[in-house]
Amino acid sequence: MKPARTNDEATAIDRLGQARTYSVWPAWKVLLQDAGVNSANVLRRAKLPGDLFARESVRLDSASYYRLWEAIEDEAGPAGGPAPLRFAHKFSTDWFNPELFVALCSDDMDSALARLAKYKSGPMAMKIEHKAGRTTAALEFLDRGLTPPRVLMAFKLVFFVQLARLATRSSVNPLRVGWPAPELSARDARAYANWFGVPVEDLPVATVVFAADDTQRPFLTANHGMWKFFEPALRQRLADLEKHASTVERVRGALVEALPAGEVSMAAVCRRLGVSTRTLQRRLREEGSSFQQTLDALRHSLANHYLHHSSLSGTEISFLLGFEDPNSFVRAFQTWSGSTPQAVRLAHSNGGCEASGEA
Repeated sequence: MKPARTNDEATAIDRLGQARTYSVWPAWKVLLQDAGVNSANVLRRAKLPGDLFARESVRLDSASYYRLWEAIEDEAGPAGGPAPLRFAHKFSTDWFNPELFVALCSDDMDSALARLAKYKSGPMAMKIEHKAGRTTAALEFLDRGLTPPRVLMAFKLVFFVQLARLATRSSVNPLRVGWPAPELSARDARAYANWFGVPVEDLPVATVVFAADDTQRPFLTANHGMWKFFEPALRQRLADLEKHASTVERVRGALVEALPAGEVSMAAVCRRLGVSTRTLQRRLREEGSSFQQTLDALRHSLANHYLHHSSLSGTEISFLLGFEDPNSFVRAFQTWSGSTPQAVRLAHSNGGCEASGEA
């Protein structure tokens, strides 16, 4: 019998049974280019394959992931200012990234941070605290034996602030921001202070603090550019829905928009459709369906799409489908298809698409 894994070892295992690794998306190359950073040189500095950003499926372990970020900082150099701020100026919804997508689909910054804390993008976890009219987001890096690059800490905090500004279309400034031993030049310190609206502090962990008024501002983002990642036929059908569409179709349309934000309750869908739960239940029953059946069918269809047409991990798929944790997704998928997500992906990669049970 194999010995039980320690807690640290368990966190290093993906929910689909794979070693814990972290996605590198092709869109990174676009972001680097827009920020004036040579991606080929970055990969050479990081001692990573030269075609890494051109590959459909790229996942790195923590050490390689950190090395990539260190190489980005080295290649960016000091001339154009801090690399995270250069990225922020080019940051938009035009490139697909699951973390950005999940966040922008949320109702407000509080909801987005809660989703991101569950999503756990990269080798880090996030702790959220609401207290005295403030929302604090602090990062904890999972691999304690490795020192996370300061540029990665700075980028994550810049990402949170830029997300709030982009999604609310307002000038949101944090109340506090900082990370351990920033060691900034006078010029970079001024650049960060001007961009954040507050000076960067030397804090025990990478932390950003927002005023509650800012984290409760409604998100205005519609994410049209990101929906290209989804099945085009499904998106077109939902876009073409009119008043005479069936209740099942209307529920599916509302759920597609709500799933990434984790809003999978009937009450949430009823708010989007402007009907009572009793009325929705009655209409679905008249069409021979139910809310749970409609939700399960949509999740099954989207799960198959992700497994066949993306390199998303089980964790990433589970959160895009609005599950609370990856294990819940795996159990649900087995109920729908009689197979596991890993088996379906493997069968597809071996040419056995017929084994997927795709809806």
